[in-house]
Amino acid sequence: MANALCLSLVAASLTPGLAAAVGDNSEWSAPSQPSPSSVVAEIVAAPSVFKTLVVALPPPKLADFELEHASNEAHRLADWIVDSGDNLSMPFAIVDKTDAKVFVFDAHGKLHGAAAALLGLALGDDSVPGIGSRAMASIRPEERTTPAGRFVASLDRNVHGKVILWVDYDDAISMHPVVKGTLLERRAQRLASPSNLDNRISYGCINVPAKFFENVVRPAFTGTNGIVYVLPETKSALAVFAAYDVYERARRLLAKQSVMSASNRR
Repeated sequence: MANALCLSLVAASLTPGLAAAVGDNSEWSAPSQPSPSSVVAEIVAAPSVFKTLVVALPPPKLADFELEHASNEAHRLADWIVDSGDNLSMPFAIVDKTDAKVFVFDAHGKLHGAAAALLGLALGDDSVPGIGSRAMASIRPEERTTPAGRFVASLDRNVHGKVILWVDYDDAISMHPVVKGTLLERRAQRLASPSNLDNRISYGCINVPAKFFENVVRPAFTGTNGIVYVLPETKSALAVFAAYDVYERARRLLAKQSVMSASNRR
């Protein structure tokens, strides 16, 4: 009876997100969906622990994507941002280069909106040194990358007086309404296309639909700085952001507390 009661307490303490966190991988991987009892069995190897285990850990904080589709990488990064407080209570945006999509959140991790984006023509996660001071005509196709990383962003005006969101001022990377471009570039058509395979065309800036910029990006960053996180495409997201997997961290904390509780009650 005591064993069953303690097992019930442990299972009840597991949130659905925590129950999805099994394994001990250093890289993010697709979450599985084991039952709470299987997680308990993994954490508590010795039957004697059931007699003394008391769990009172709060659930991890998670981002709210509402019903918006997002990649596993975007979900995991957003959850880490909210759980760790890495955005420092500021609004933030995630740019998923692989899916060619932008997500804008408030300071608490609730989604304001999402939209397709046009990104740098060239694959890569680093800007060429000094590229921000060069004339656009001198930038070769293979140098037109959207850099990955964490950037403190703010609204400002460009040389033409248009409002933009500066992402990396030194390297001249910004998020702004889609520009007309040339007839061959077909930027508006690419942005409206349902495929993300034709969204690589810019010099490195992040082009978004004009209405999305005015109705979502601009209000979110008005009167405050924010953080823009650009997911990498050639590097590890964990390496770029020094992030942790929220579910795995919760599992480890639960395991640690269970061992300490068992040791203290012997």
